[in-house]
Amino acid sequence: MWRSIASNALTLFIVVLILAFGLIAWGRQAFTGPGPLAQAICFKVDKGASLSQVSRGLEAEGAVSDARIFRIGADYSQAAKDLKFGSYLLQPQSSMGEVLTALTAGGQSTCGREVNFRISVATAEVILRELDPATNRYVEVAKFDPAKDAAPTAYLDAAQAPDIRWRITLAEGVTSWQVVDALKRADFLEGAIDKLPPEGTLSPDSYEVEKGFDRATLVADMEARQAKTLAELWATRAEGLPYKTPEEALVMASIVEKETGIPEERKQVASVFINRLAKGMKLQTDPTVIYGVTKGEGVLGRGLRQSELKRETPWNTYVIDGLPPTPIANPGRLSIEAALNPDTTPYLYFVADGSGGHAFAETLAQHNENVTKWRAIEAAKGEEAAVGVQE
Repeated sequence: MWRSIASNALTLFIVVLILAFGLIAWGRQAFTGPGPLAQAICFKVDKGASLSQVSRGLEAEGAVSDARIFRIGADYSQAAKDLKFGSYLLQPQSSMGEVLTALTAGGQSTCGREVNFRISVATAEVILRELDPATNRYVEVAKFDPAKDAAPTAYLDAAQAPDIRWRITLAEGVTSWQVVDALKRADFLEGAIDKLPPEGTLSPDSYEVEKGFDRATLVADMEARQAKTLAELWATRAEGLPYKTPEEALVMASIVEKETGIPEERKQVASVFINRLAKGMKLQTDPTVIYGVTKGEGVLGRGLRQSELKRETPWNTYVIDGLPPTPIANPGRLSIEAALNPDTTPYLYFVADGSGGHAFAETLAQHNENVTKWRAIEAAKGEEAAVGVQE
């Protein structure tokens, strides 16, 4: 009898064990297998939401097939504590594991609404946009210049949402004054900027911040990022360059940045200036003259006058020898790289070619021919030609 009871108990134990293993295997498959989502959605995690609330919300929106399995999997993987509030893009057929990763990996929203404050050379615009989950593309909702326009209602309403993302983007070639002036008008930032950062020391890049972020801390981040870029590229610089310090290379990079916006041309433009320095020629580049007039405080907004080309300022490379004493803008990584690893060319001159690029020349005679062509193009447009590096 006892032998029969023991046999039945063993059989029952084995059956329970098999069922348990089967249940675990089923749960694992449910957690790691393709999910039920037919199309991408933007799922919002409210501030302070519990794992149970999030699990039920995911099930209600069809992102997971079983809230209990999702919750158990999150607890088992110890990822539940990393759950962050925000809005997250969930792709079609995402597994529960992939959904969990999306909600916990970075702590930054990946969809929903975003405010991007774009600081460029001519304008500083606040752009409110929203990600369309179906196309995975941002759709512009509102745009305004805080220096000229009142904030639209759509922006004011969105600014109150706790999960909205805030981003500041600096364009290549902006001056430090332009950056600081724009940041003062960013109503989502706090704190003062006590001093103007040295020209060239801010990295043109995209910076994600939180509402109420300190302006001075943001500027320090921009400086740190530029210093890191410069140090990294200085360590891999070409031999025989005319710079004694990384700061001199930054000056050259800023000139390259202001002379061309075409990535493929940057190293050619840098080669022209390096060739001129090697021959003891003046750089004769208009952006340096403009900086001497404006000191970087805004855009000149007109052509240079002959009197300005002849006026002696520390930055006027028609008058001074060698490089100016400071950068004339904040150059981006590509321009810094061009200054430190320029092309090897025989060119000493360049001028706009009418297509958005430049025509390069080895001799003054060739350059004058290019200038004549360019002036003819500009005359047809009724505009005053800028002649680049001249003689």
